[in-house]
Amino acid sequence: MPYPLANSTWDQEEYEALQTVIKSGMFTMGEKVSQFERAFADYVGSKYCVMVNSGSSANLLMIAALRYRSASPLLPGAEVIVPAVSWSTTYYPLHQYGLKLRFVDIDAQTLNFDLEQLSQAITQDTKAIMAVNLLGNPNDFARIKAIIGDRDIALIEDNCESMGALYEGKQAGTFGLMGSFSSFFSHHISTMEGGLVVTDDEELFHVMLSLRAHGWTRNLPKVNRVTTDKSDDPFTESFRFVLPGYNLRPLEMSGALGLTQLRKLPSIVDERRKNAEEFLELMRDYPFLRVQREIGQSSWFGFSLIVEPDSGVTRENMLHLLTEAQVDVRPIVAGNFAKNEVLKWFDYSVAGDLSNADTADKHGFFIGNHHYPLEQEFELLRSVFGKTNWK
Repeated sequence: MPYPLANSTWDQEEYEALQTVIKSGMFTMGEKVSQFERAFADYVGSKYCVMVNSGSSANLLMIAALRYRSASPLLPGAEVIVPAVSWSTTYYPLHQYGLKLRFVDIDAQTLNFDLEQLSQAITQDTKAIMAVNLLGNPNDFARIKAIIGDRDIALIEDNCESMGALYEGKQAGTFGLMGSFSSFFSHHISTMEGGLVVTDDEELFHVMLSLRAHGWTRNLPKVNRVTTDKSDDPFTESFRFVLPGYNLRPLEMSGALGLTQLRKLPSIVDERRKNAEEFLELMRDYPFLRVQREIGQSSWFGFSLIVEPDSGVTRENMLHLLTEAQVDVRPIVAGNFAKNEVLKWFDYSVAGDLSNADTADKHGFFIGNHHYPLEQEFELLRSVFGKTNWK
């Protein structure tokens, strides 16, 4: 395909990293995972990092950790505010922990929270806000923190699509109590499958270490924030279960890949941002397509496009032309998630209307961005957009 949605960021270094693990004979979570966790925490400027087997699992682990922390646990029935546009596993852990979702519309330009609606959506039952940094674009965290003020509302981030993005010089994913990241194939870096959670809270870190692997104490330090001090008897201590956990452990191969990929991340983000500059310049000639407005410094996961409803062009026509030209296209993440049949299982409410999410759902799509120059791909776009009869 001349213009795919995603492409590999690997070279020989990644294959050599895999061979190192194969030669070691240690395939389950081990020292390479630990090294990657420490390196990733340093990269984003957080105290702690926990790697898991996917970004979806990272979201699950975040919500589970809030449930089992000692102070102000996130109990069933508590209300959590979410944007109406995101991926399914932003929402599922909230439902799975018995929480009430409150959907808020997105901003028509940034595709992140509509901040006016967010400020009006908070109720006396609101205990957390899940900020989703969509397609590489950070939220306006100064505004969000001002909206929260001194209320006891936990801010957490789904940053799975926005690794390497900055807001006011600080890494997206580090503004809340915890932030999740994804290292799936199509994301900024790839560890095959993989996800991470970062936090500065030692108790949440220890809770996640236990929850990640069976809820046991084996991976906790001797003195920790979850249990009494661990005993020195490995026979009993290795099989002491203290939390209702999971098996979300990553493979050692994923940790080794993460170390090589992380070294490349700054250049990957730089190239994506250079491509975005050229893309925005290109799109000046096609005002019938609305492009996502950047907040801070986006890491530009992809390029979202919304066909202006009064332009005389339909999304169906655009998708036909792009598919014919072998340009890979997808909906804007999952569109307006509140339209999905799965919500019949949810406890949820909608704050106001979701008109901007509906517009993105009915008129939007996105195409890929990559870690290499896209001159030929952009020329292909120009040829496609030139075939439309926009007003």
